[in-house]
Amino acid sequence: MHPLLEAAAGRQLGVFTAGDVRRAGYRHDEVRHLRASGRWHRLRRGVYITATELAAAERAGNRFRVECVAVLLAMDSTTVAVSHRSAAHLWGLPAPTPDVIRLTDPAHSRVGSGFRVSRGPLDPGDVRTQESLRLTAPARTLVDLARSEPLTDAVVAMDAALLGDLLTLDELGDATARAHGWPGAARAARALSLTDGRAESALETRGRLRMIGAGLPTPQLQVEIRTGGRLIGVVDAWFEGPAVAVEFDGRVKYTDPWRDPGRVLWEEKRREDELRALDIAVVRIAEADLGTSWPRTEQQLRRLLARPAPVGRRFTATPRTRGVARAG
Repeated sequence: MHPLLEAAAGRQLGVFTAGDVRRAGYRHDEVRHLRASGRWHRLRRGVYITATELAAAERAGNRFRVECVAVLLAMDSTTVAVSHRSAAHLWGLPAPTPDVIRLTDPAHSRVGSGFRVSRGPLDPGDVRTQESLRLTAPARTLVDLARSEPLTDAVVAMDAALLGDLLTLDELGDATARAHGWPGAARAARALSLTDGRAESALETRGRLRMIGAGLPTPQLQVEIRTGGRLIGVVDAWFEGPAVAVEFDGRVKYTDPWRDPGRVLWEEKRREDELRALDIAVVRIAEADLGTSWPRTEQQLRRLLARPAPVGRRFTATPRTRGVARAG
């Protein structure tokens, strides 16, 4: 590959345009031969990538990122930015997998093959550049997501962004306030009101929302239980009066290749035994318990929340100010 073309591709995640090709001196028949031989792959009209770079992107899980670069290059616009669910995906947030590439442009809206551009204002602070990609900043991304996606999905993404330090609660609040009067702004405000960045998984967020939706008290999150100055454990959710701890059982901690599943189970049992010995009720909630099994889970929670507070507490319960982001 010509150095000029190689340099252009290097700035654009391996993607290059017909203009880059011409500047490097390639003739039309050469381009046709490179495409026919399979050495170059056409992403969009006038936008290409080598087969080697495309395979590398797919191995690294970057195919969607490459497609976003291709769309932006094909548009050849300095104002458009990847947004909504697509930007959330690029920021690594647990948003639904994009079916089309969503973008925002202050000047116009349009729909094309595999993409959709919405017209909307973009202040300088609303846009970031990430590896040659123009995309909406985390706060703006989350507000747009909340304006267009189901409430639970929006809160899950907001919780994850706060936990991962992508932004602060104040930044998210300011972005929500700036969207006042936009379509779906009230939905974004509702999502913000339900957000708590201490949730350490999507399961924890969904479980908390299930409890709120059932009219149960809102639990405290990430609470340290100590006895005699010794830390017994940190429970995912906590109801102070009746001393009820809720643990959300995701699959990650049992399938983590760096941890022995048997040891994890044993440690969980020992910790739960210690909590119960202190007259703390423990409820374990798995993904399935939030679905068709929820009525049984809700009934169990209501029964335990109605129990008398333990007499002569031998423990302290202290909520943490923030959660801990975990790999996987």
